Order: sequence, then structure tokens, then C-alpha cells
Amino acid sequence: MQRIRLRYTKRGRLRFTSHRDFQRAFERALRRAEVPMAYSAGFTPHPKVSYANAAPTGTGSEAEYLEIALTQARDPDQLRTLLDESLPTGLDVVDAVEARTSGLADRLTASEWELRLAGVDPADAHRAVEAFNEAGTVEVQRKTKNGVRTFDARSAVVRLESTEGLGGPADRPTDLPCAILRLVVRHVTPAVRPDDVLSGLRAVADLAPPVPVAVTRLAQGLLDEETGTVTDPLAPDREAVATEPQTAAATAAATAPV
Repeated sequence: MQRIRLRYTKRGRLRFTSHRDFQRAFERALRRAEVPMAYSAGFTPHPKVSYANAAPTGTGSEAEYLEIALTQARDPDQLRTLLDESLPTGLDVVDAVEARTSGLADRLTASEWELRLAGVDPADAHRAVEAFNEAGTVEVQRKTKNGVRTFDARSAVVRLESTEGLGGPADRPTDLPCAILRLVVRHVTPAVRPDDVLSGLRAVADLAPPVPVAVTRLAQGLLDEETGTVTDPLAPDREAVATEPQTAAATAAATAPV
């Protein structure tokens, strides 16, 4: 059995795609691309697809990950192209590598986010970010199925900084002033999400964007503690393939009919 790890995006209006909607679209893409999928056993077999830490509905992402299991070896790049062509624009498969190491989910320990606050003066955002960073704790509340939960949104934040740019995301630009926040946050329990950080900014500095904030995940992977950056979780697999180039996928590609 060959395992392939994929990175895909949620762009533009497709950021409103729920995880369940993406699962349905991806399984249809697997059938269209005639991918030789491995299936689970039992009365209701389903394709062996492992999804890892999907972004919330309504947020864009440049760094979503999943792993599929195949019954026949395929070249990862050719497979990526076939799947990308079988998915709607916005759900784009942008990277693929043969899994040569274990624990993809264990390497997703942090995320980098971009938050575009249209209608917010960059100077006001900068002051709010300074107040948040200087705070020891920032308690926020989130409604859960078990009621309202209070937790600290500050401890999971590795880096929060502000800049400025054009208002709104690419599919709905505005002429409003726009503050842009860059956020690196650890994956902890309970999870601290970008909207929790926004609640924290409201708590410490009364920062309240007048329109919905456009949120995009730029990266997720292992956190480099020294630099505070998020590293590529597929890099160990890519390096392992480079040191052993004649993998099953390479053999299959070399012997495939032209």
C-alpha cells in the first residue's frame, strides 16, 4: 500500500466550504481521477483518507493537509495534477509527496494566520496588538455545546504583529482603511482560534472591526521555537524521498506506458 500526503487550499468563496462538503467533493474527485484507492473493511467500506486539523468554515487556507492510501503505486506529482483538475477552482491541490515518515498529524503543532481588518485604522490595531502582547493573560469566552467556556487566549500566541494594506480579501475588496494582523498560534487544548484572539483584542483594547474579518491560514506545521516560524510538515517526507529516489512511485512512473 502506498501513502500520499497532499496539501490543498480553500480560496475565495470556497472558504465557506465546510469540512463535510470538502470531504464529499474530494471523494468525487478521487473517482473522477480514477485513483486506485484503498478502502476500509466492514459493511460500509469508505476510501482511506485521513484529514488533519481542518480550518474552520468561513476561513481561507493555503495549508490544509490530508493523507490517502492507494492499492497501486502512483507518481505523486501526476496524482496531484489529476486531483487538482477534478476539484473546483478554490479547492486547489498544490503539493503532494509520498509518505516516508510517520506522524503527519504530530507535526501540525502551530499555525500562521493572516487577519484583514477592513475599516480599522492600522494605528489603532497596532496599539491593540501591543496591549495584547504585553498582557500576562487575556481571558475570553466561547460558547460550546456544554455552555460558555472561559479560557486564556494569550498563552497559545507565539507572535502577533500588525501592518497595513488594502481593505478586504481578493474576492470582496473595499476602499476602507485596513489593518493586517499576522498571528502564529500553538495548537493547544482548548484550541485558540483567530476569532478568540479578536475577542482578546476587544477585551484589552476595545478593538471592534466594523465588518467581518477576512481570516486566512498561511501555514501550519512544526513550530520553530527559536524563530517563531512554522515549518513545512511535508519536508521530512520530501527529504526521505530524495535520499531514496527509487521508491515505489518512481518505479511505477518509470515503467508506466507513454
